[in-house]
Amino acid sequence: MQRERVADDIYVFTSDLYAQVTAGVVMTSEGAVVIDTLAYPEETLLIKRFIESRLGTTVRYVINTHFHADHSTGTCFFKGARVVSHALCRELLDTRGRSSLEKSKAANEMRDVELVLPDIVFSGGSFVLHVGNKTFQMWSTPGHSADSIVCLVKEDRVLFAADTLMPIPYFVDGNFDDFVASLNSLRNGNYENVIQGHGEIVLRGEVEEKIRTDIEYLNKLRDAVDLALTKPFPDAALEAIDIESCGKSRILLNGAVPQLHRRNVLTLAAQRRELAQL
Repeated sequence: MQRERVADDIYVFTSDLYAQVTAGVVMTSEGAVVIDTLAYPEETLLIKRFIESRLGTTVRYVINTHFHADHSTGTCFFKGARVVSHALCRELLDTRGRSSLEKSKAANEMRDVELVLPDIVFSGGSFVLHVGNKTFQMWSTPGHSADSIVCLVKEDRVLFAADTLMPIPYFVDGNFDDFVASLNSLRNGNYENVIQGHGEIVLRGEVEEKIRTDIEYLNKLRDAVDLALTKPFPDAALEAIDIESCGKSRILLNGAVPQLHRRNVLTLAAQRRELAQL
Protein backbone atom coordinates (compact mmCIF):
# COMPACT_ATOMS: atom_id res chain seq x y z
CA MET A 1 0.00 0.00 0.00
CA GLN A 2 1.24 3.46 -0.91
CA ARG A 3 0.77 6.53 1.29
CA GLU A 4 0.95 10.14 0.10
CA ARG A 5 0.50 13.38 2.00
CA VAL A 6 -1.42 15.79 -0.22
CA ALA A 7 -1.95 18.59 2.32
CA ASP A 8 -0.85 19.27 5.90
CA ASP A 9 -3.79 17.30 7.31
CA ILE A 10 -4.70 14.96 4.41
CA TYR A 11 -3.28 11.56 3.52
CA VAL A 12 -4.16 9.30 0.60
CA PHE A 13 -3.64 5.53 0.64
CA THR A 14 -3.50 3.53 -2.59
CA SER A 15 -3.95 -0.23 -2.59
CA ASP A 16 -1.29 -2.59 -3.91
CA LEU A 17 -3.74 -5.49 -3.77
CA TYR A 18 -6.76 -4.32 -5.76
CA ALA A 19 -6.95 -2.02 -8.79
CA GLN A 20 -5.11 0.92 -7.18
CA VAL A 21 -8.24 1.78 -5.19
CA THR A 22 -7.81 4.77 -2.89
CA ALA A 23 -8.87 5.84 0.59
CA GLY A 24 -8.32 9.12 2.43
CA VAL A 25 -7.63 10.28 5.96
CA VAL A 26 -8.30 13.87 7.01
CA MET A 27 -7.00 15.06 10.37
CA THR A 28 -9.21 17.54 12.20
CA SER A 29 -8.96 19.23 15.58
CA GLU A 30 -11.51 16.70 16.84
CA GLY A 31 -10.08 13.48 15.40
CA ALA A 32 -9.77 11.79 12.01
CA VAL A 33 -12.25 11.41 9.17
CA VAL A 34 -11.78 8.46 6.81
CA ILE A 35 -13.09 8.82 3.27
CA ASP A 36 -13.67 5.32 1.86
CA THR A 37 -11.76 2.21 2.87
CA LEU A 38 -9.79 -0.36 0.90
CA ALA A 39 -10.93 -3.69 -0.48
CA TYR A 40 -8.90 -6.03 1.72
CA PRO A 41 -8.89 -5.91 5.53
CA GLU A 42 -5.11 -6.05 5.87
CA GLU A 43 -4.67 -2.71 4.09
CA THR A 44 -7.54 -0.98 5.90
CA LEU A 45 -6.11 -2.19 9.22
CA LEU A 46 -2.77 -0.63 8.27
CA ILE A 47 -4.59 2.69 7.77
CA LYS A 48 -6.19 2.28 11.19
CA ARG A 49 -2.79 1.59 12.76
CA PHE A 50 -1.31 4.67 11.07
CA ILE A 51 -4.09 6.88 12.45
CA GLU A 52 -3.79 5.55 15.98
CA SER A 53 -0.01 5.11 16.22
CA ARG A 54 1.46 7.76 13.94
CA LEU A 55 -1.23 10.43 14.13
CA GLY A 56 -2.17 9.67 17.74
CA THR A 57 -5.91 9.97 17.31
CA THR A 58 -9.06 7.97 16.57
CA VAL A 59 -11.56 7.98 13.73
CA ARG A 60 -14.67 10.08 14.35
CA TYR A 61 -16.37 9.55 10.99
CA VAL A 62 -16.18 7.28 7.96
CA ILE A 63 -17.62 8.61 4.71
CA ASN A 64 -18.83 6.00 2.19
CA THR A 65 -18.81 7.57 -1.28
CA HIS A 66 -20.81 4.65 -2.71
CA PHE A 67 -21.73 1.10 -1.82
CA HIS A 68 -19.23 -0.85 -3.94
CA ALA A 69 -17.25 -3.27 -1.82
CA ASP A 70 -13.79 -2.02 -2.83
CA HIS A 71 -14.66 1.32 -1.18
CA SER A 72 -16.79 0.24 1.78
CA THR A 73 -15.63 -3.19 2.99
CA GLY A 74 -13.32 -1.85 5.69
CA THR A 75 -15.86 0.39 7.43
CA CYS A 76 -16.39 -2.22 10.14
CA PHE A 77 -12.84 -1.87 11.43
CA PHE A 78 -13.42 1.66 12.70
CA LYS A 79 -15.48 0.81 15.77
CA GLY A 80 -17.43 3.69 17.25
CA ALA A 81 -17.13 5.92 14.19
CA ARG A 82 -20.23 7.52 12.71
CA VAL A 83 -20.77 6.51 9.09
CA VAL A 84 -21.97 9.04 6.50
CA SER A 85 -23.37 8.38 3.02
CA HIS A 86 -26.13 9.14 0.59
CA ALA A 87 -29.42 7.49 1.58
CA LEU A 88 -29.32 5.36 -1.55
CA CYS A 89 -25.89 4.04 -0.54
CA ARG A 90 -27.36 2.79 2.72
CA GLU A 91 -30.20 1.11 0.85
CA LEU A 92 -27.85 -0.57 -1.61
CA LEU A 93 -25.47 -1.71 1.13
CA ASP A 94 -28.41 -3.29 2.95
CA THR A 95 -29.47 -5.22 -0.16
CA ARG A 96 -26.85 -5.82 -2.83
CA GLY A 97 -23.98 -5.13 -0.46
CA ARG A 98 -25.22 -7.60 2.12
CA SER A 99 -25.60 -10.33 -0.50
CA SER A 100 -22.17 -9.63 -1.98
CA LEU A 101 -20.48 -9.71 1.42
CA GLU A 102 -21.96 -13.08 2.28
CA LYS A 103 -20.43 -14.52 -0.88
CA SER A 104 -17.05 -12.88 -0.33
CA LYS A 105 -16.76 -14.20 3.24
CA ALA A 106 -16.04 -17.61 1.76
CA ALA A 107 -12.51 -16.23 1.26
CA ASN A 108 -10.42 -16.59 4.40
CA GLU A 109 -9.13 -13.00 4.36
CA MET A 110 -12.69 -11.65 4.46
CA ARG A 111 -13.95 -13.71 7.39
CA ASP A 112 -13.80 -10.82 9.90
CA VAL A 113 -15.63 -8.31 7.70
CA GLU A 114 -19.07 -7.22 8.88
CA LEU A 115 -21.60 -5.03 7.16
CA VAL A 116 -21.95 -1.56 8.68
CA LEU A 117 -24.86 0.58 7.54
CA PRO A 118 -24.41 4.37 7.54
CA ASP A 119 -26.20 6.11 10.40
CA ILE A 120 -25.99 9.63 8.94
CA VAL A 121 -27.53 9.83 5.48
CA PHE A 122 -28.71 12.57 3.16
CA SER A 123 -31.22 12.23 0.36
CA GLY A 124 -31.01 15.65 -1.25
CA GLY A 125 -28.36 16.85 -3.63
CA SER A 126 -25.82 17.92 -1.00
CA PHE A 127 -24.77 17.68 2.63
CA VAL A 128 -22.23 19.48 4.83
CA LEU A 129 -20.41 17.88 7.78
CA HIS A 130 -18.43 20.03 10.22
CA VAL A 131 -15.75 18.25 12.24
CA GLY A 132 -13.54 20.51 14.33
CA ASN A 133 -11.63 22.83 12.02
CA LYS A 134 -12.64 21.05 8.80
CA THR A 135 -15.70 21.27 6.58
CA PHE A 136 -16.70 18.31 4.41
CA GLN A 137 -18.99 19.26 1.53
CA MET A 138 -20.65 16.28 -0.15
CA TRP A 139 -22.90 16.17 -3.17
CA SER A 140 -24.55 13.58 -5.37
CA THR A 141 -22.72 12.62 -8.59
CA PRO A 142 -24.58 9.63 -10.07
CA GLY A 143 -23.22 7.88 -13.14
CA HIS A 144 -20.66 5.36 -11.94
CA SER A 145 -23.40 4.18 -9.60
CA ALA A 146 -26.73 5.72 -8.65
CA ASP A 147 -25.57 6.46 -5.08
CA SER A 148 -22.18 8.01 -5.90
CA ILE A 149 -21.10 11.18 -4.13
CA VAL A 150 -17.95 13.30 -4.02
CA CYS A 151 -16.51 15.00 -0.94
CA LEU A 152 -14.66 18.31 -0.87
CA VAL A 153 -12.49 19.22 2.11
CA LYS A 154 -13.32 22.90 1.89
CA GLU A 155 -10.40 24.45 3.78
CA ASP A 156 -7.82 22.57 1.69
CA ARG A 157 -9.73 22.52 -1.63
CA VAL A 158 -9.02 18.80 -1.92
CA LEU A 159 -11.76 16.84 -3.70
CA PHE A 160 -12.27 13.16 -3.04
CA ALA A 161 -13.99 12.30 -6.30
CA ALA A 162 -14.25 8.55 -5.70
CA ASP A 163 -15.21 6.68 -8.88
CA THR A 164 -16.76 9.73 -10.49
CA LEU A 165 -13.14 10.31 -11.54
CA MET A 166 -10.92 7.35 -12.29
CA PRO A 167 -8.51 6.58 -15.16
CA ILE A 168 -11.48 5.77 -17.39
CA PRO A 169 -15.16 6.65 -16.79
CA TYR A 170 -16.93 3.41 -15.89
CA PHE A 171 -20.71 3.29 -15.83
CA VAL A 172 -21.60 -0.42 -16.02
CA ASP A 173 -23.44 -0.16 -12.68
CA GLY A 174 -24.73 3.32 -13.42
CA ASN A 175 -26.00 5.55 -16.21
CA PHE A 176 -24.21 7.15 -19.15
CA ASP A 177 -26.17 10.43 -19.23
CA ASP A 178 -25.92 10.87 -15.46
CA PHE A 179 -22.16 10.38 -15.71
CA VAL A 180 -21.76 13.16 -18.29
CA ALA A 181 -23.85 15.52 -16.15
CA SER A 182 -21.88 14.69 -13.01
CA LEU A 183 -18.54 15.28 -14.72
CA ASN A 184 -19.76 18.65 -15.97
CA SER A 185 -20.77 19.54 -12.40
CA LEU A 186 -17.13 19.16 -11.30
CA ARG A 187 -15.79 21.73 -13.73
CA ASN A 188 -14.30 25.04 -12.55
CA GLY A 189 -14.07 23.87 -8.95
CA ASN A 190 -10.66 25.45 -8.24
CA TYR A 191 -9.41 22.26 -6.57
CA GLU A 192 -5.86 21.97 -5.27
CA ASN A 193 -5.87 18.20 -5.77
CA VAL A 194 -8.43 15.63 -6.85
CA ILE A 195 -8.29 12.12 -5.43
CA GLN A 196 -9.55 9.60 -7.94
CA GLY A 197 -11.29 6.46 -6.73
CA HIS A 198 -8.55 4.46 -8.45
CA GLY A 199 -5.14 5.50 -9.69
CA GLU A 200 -2.99 8.58 -9.41
CA ILE A 201 -3.84 11.88 -7.73
CA VAL A 202 -4.84 14.62 -10.19
CA LEU A 203 -2.90 17.81 -9.51
CA ARG A 204 -4.33 21.33 -9.69
CA GLY A 205 -3.07 22.15 -13.16
CA GLU A 206 -4.35 18.89 -14.59
CA VAL A 207 -7.89 18.79 -13.19
CA GLU A 208 -9.80 20.63 -15.93
CA GLU A 209 -8.02 18.68 -18.66
CA LYS A 210 -8.78 15.40 -16.89
CA ILE A 211 -12.50 16.21 -16.70
CA ARG A 212 -12.51 17.40 -20.32
CA THR A 213 -10.89 14.22 -21.63
CA ASP A 214 -13.26 12.04 -19.61
CA ILE A 215 -16.27 13.78 -21.14
CA GLU A 216 -14.64 13.53 -24.57
CA TYR A 217 -14.17 9.79 -24.05
CA LEU A 218 -17.84 9.35 -23.21
CA ASN A 219 -18.97 11.40 -26.21
CA LYS A 220 -16.71 9.49 -28.60
CA LEU A 221 -17.87 6.22 -27.11
CA ARG A 222 -21.53 7.18 -27.59
CA ASP A 223 -20.94 8.20 -31.21
CA ALA A 224 -19.02 5.00 -31.97
CA VAL A 225 -21.68 2.79 -30.37
CA ASP A 226 -24.50 4.58 -32.21
CA LEU A 227 -22.67 4.14 -35.50
CA ALA A 228 -21.94 0.47 -34.79
CA LEU A 229 -25.60 -0.22 -34.13
CA THR A 230 -26.47 0.94 -37.67
CA LYS A 231 -24.11 -1.57 -39.29
CA PRO A 232 -25.28 -4.84 -40.92
CA PHE A 233 -23.32 -6.77 -38.29
CA PRO A 234 -23.52 -4.54 -35.19
CA ASP A 235 -21.91 -6.99 -32.75
CA ALA A 236 -18.76 -7.13 -34.88
CA ALA A 237 -18.77 -3.35 -35.19
CA LEU A 238 -19.09 -2.99 -31.42
CA GLU A 239 -16.17 -5.37 -30.92
CA ALA A 240 -14.04 -3.13 -33.12
CA ILE A 241 -14.47 -0.05 -30.90
CA ASP A 242 -11.09 0.06 -29.16
CA ILE A 243 -10.13 2.31 -26.30
CA GLU A 244 -7.63 4.38 -28.28
CA SER A 245 -10.30 5.42 -30.80
CA CYS A 246 -12.20 6.94 -27.86
CA GLY A 247 -9.18 8.90 -26.66
CA LYS A 248 -7.86 6.83 -23.75
CA SER A 249 -4.71 4.74 -23.28
CA ARG A 250 -4.85 1.03 -22.64
CA ILE A 251 -1.88 1.17 -20.24
CA LEU A 252 -3.80 3.06 -17.55
CA LEU A 253 -4.55 1.33 -14.24
CA ASN A 254 -1.83 -1.25 -14.84
CA GLY A 255 -3.42 -2.26 -18.13
CA ALA A 256 -6.88 -2.94 -16.67
CA VAL A 257 -8.75 -0.25 -18.61
CA PRO A 258 -9.32 -2.15 -21.89
CA GLN A 259 -11.52 -4.60 -20.01
CA LEU A 260 -13.44 -1.73 -18.37
CA HIS A 261 -13.81 -0.08 -21.78
CA ARG A 262 -15.18 -3.28 -23.30
CA ARG A 263 -17.82 -3.48 -20.58
CA ASN A 264 -18.70 0.18 -21.17
CA VAL A 265 -19.22 -0.57 -24.88
CA LEU A 266 -21.58 -3.47 -24.21
CA THR A 267 -23.47 -1.61 -21.48
CA LEU A 268 -23.99 1.49 -23.59
CA ALA A 269 -25.08 -0.61 -26.58
CA ALA A 270 -27.70 -2.31 -24.42
CA GLN A 271 -28.89 1.06 -23.09
CA ARG A 272 -29.12 2.57 -26.61
CA ARG A 273 -30.97 -0.46 -27.97
CA GLU A 274 -33.46 -0.25 -25.11
CA LEU A 275 -33.95 3.47 -25.73
CA ALA A 276 -34.58 2.85 -29.44
CA GLN A 277 -37.38 0.43 -28.57
CA LEU A 278 -39.28 2.92 -26.41
